[in-house]
Amino acid sequence: MSFEIAALPLFSFIALLVVTGALLYGWQGWLALKTRELEQGTARPALEPEDKGVAPAAARIEIADLKERIRRLEAIASGVDL
Repeated sequence: MSFEIAALPLFSFIALLVVTGALLYGWQGWLALKTRELEQGTARPALEPEDKGVAPAAARIEIADLKERIRRLEAIASGVDL
């Protein structure tokens, strides 16, 4: 009976250790991959030079969308139906 009571926490702790070990192993692998990418210079930049022309247009569209949302929220707050 006492083994059954102690077994569940023991097995849970062992399972937690196994999962933690697997996650740490994966994390180390990911860090090694990123280190190799940085050393080789193959890491992708955040913004490609050819994408620079598209970003301002997308930003303007997003700003217009946000302004429209604000206008609608202000109308709702003031009790005006759109």
